[in-house]
Amino acid sequence: MSFRVVRSSKFRHVYGQALKREQCYDNIRVSKSSWDSTFCAVNPTFLAIIVESAGGGAFIVLPHNKVGRIPADHPLVGGHKGPVLDIAWCPHNDNVIASGSEDCVVKVWQIPDGGLTRTLTEPVVDLVYHQRRVGLVLWHPTAQNVLLTAGSDNQIAIWNVGTGEVLLSLDCHPDLIYSACWNWTGSKLLTTCRDKKIRIIDPRKGEVESEAIAHEGSKASRAIFLKHGLVFTTGFSRMSERQYTLRTPDALGEPIVTVEIDTSNGVMFPLYDPDTNLIYLCGKGDSVIRYFEVTPEPPFVHYINTFQTPDPQRGIGMMPKRGCDVATCEIAKFYRLNNSGLCQVVSMTVPRKSELFQEDLYPDTLSDEASLTADEWLAGEDAEPCTMSLKGGYVAGRAHNLTVTKRNALATARDKEKEKEKEKDKEPERSPTPGQRDTPATPAATPPPAFTAMVEKQLSDLVEEIRKLKSVIVKQENRIRALEATVKGQVAAATPVPADHNHDDNMAPDEV
Repeated sequence: MSFRVVRSSKFRHVYGQALKREQCYDNIRVSKSSWDSTFCAVNPTFLAIIVESAGGGAFIVLPHNKVGRIPADHPLVGGHKGPVLDIAWCPHNDNVIASGSEDCVVKVWQIPDGGLTRTLTEPVVDLVYHQRRVGLVLWHPTAQNVLLTAGSDNQIAIWNVGTGEVLLSLDCHPDLIYSACWNWTGSKLLTTCRDKKIRIIDPRKGEVESEAIAHEGSKASRAIFLKHGLVFTTGFSRMSERQYTLRTPDALGEPIVTVEIDTSNGVMFPLYDPDTNLIYLCGKGDSVIRYFEVTPEPPFVHYINTFQTPDPQRGIGMMPKRGCDVATCEIAKFYRLNNSGLCQVVSMTVPRKSELFQEDLYPDTLSDEASLTADEWLAGEDAEPCTMSLKGGYVAGRAHNLTVTKRNALATARDKEKEKEKEKDKEPERSPTPGQRDTPATPAATPPPAFTAMVEKQLSDLVEEIRKLKSVIVKQENRIRALEATVKGQVAAATPVPADHNHDDNMAPDEV
């Protein structure tokens, strides 16, 4: 007698449900570009979609409460001279979004609270470095204002958006870069390239630590870092079958798992939820979303289920966990772009009878606070991402404007030190980073005795100068008063005395 043991998992019954059409977004002219991008980016505040635009490139930004049919003249974000290829929301500021375009420029935009009331054409900063189109923009997971861009010139640039300058440039790819992904702490970079190789790179050293052939097929491949360091890739076999693999960073060339899925032509985008270790595979042109669970026991990648829709998808965006509804046990939310102009909202839910907060489904998730500054990360520091609890739901904090301070390339070292001191004085207090929480506070430094004596001497000289100036002013006042008195006496002496007119008015003139 044989029987099959069902694997125990709390996500075995996860099901997807599409919202009603009136709760979705309609009449959106999704971009018809052939570039392999998701064309969609979403955060708890806004939804951004790359759209068709005459005379350049543009994307539309919609608040989540503006559902239904979108007017054809809705304001856009349109400052690019070529089609927009990729967009990405900043994980530490829900009002900041970056866009890359065929015009070789990366622009960073500040979206006002409540959405756009008119077309936005002025970005916060233009990032100009690439010589060919920019098809990939990716924010750093832990460092504030650090942005990665990759172009068709086979170059990777890492920017400090706060100053508008390139921190690092990586020239280690012989061909077009398909995808890039940071690891959990942002210390390593994983890329896929047209030469069929995946590479693990130390970005601050500019060194390739390991590389291997990912998939034998010539079509585009994708790779992501999982939370505990494993590498998950999607691509095509030599027979053009779509497949996924799971690998360890120490042996990239020897996959732990390799599974063929089907023979479709669309590139598969792996969307990863680090809180639940679920991976959602969404293919371009597919009408399904497959989801898998990654576990430590074989076969490591467990197929759970497939969400089926009648319409093929042109692009897709995944909501961060902060934007999910914990009251209904929603663990993921997707925004599917259809060719008909509909942006369909799909909710993934774990069925639970209890209405209480489910702590096993919602461990502490990524928050919108940065663990490091750009300078700290560049100096070699690494930190775990800041996390937050979703108990009671997520409440968005006050939006802060992105400020860009251009540095003077001709400034001396002393000038640069003064600029850093000014920036420290202007910086608002922020929560300590994980590396700083255990560090005891250092007492304020006292100035050396020679410095104190010099300051006291300068103060005494200044007081003496003020005293002398006061005495000079008093002398001048006395002199002016004496001169005024003399002038008054001279004027009085020179004035003639008038004649006596006490005579009879009736007398004739000749009798006077």
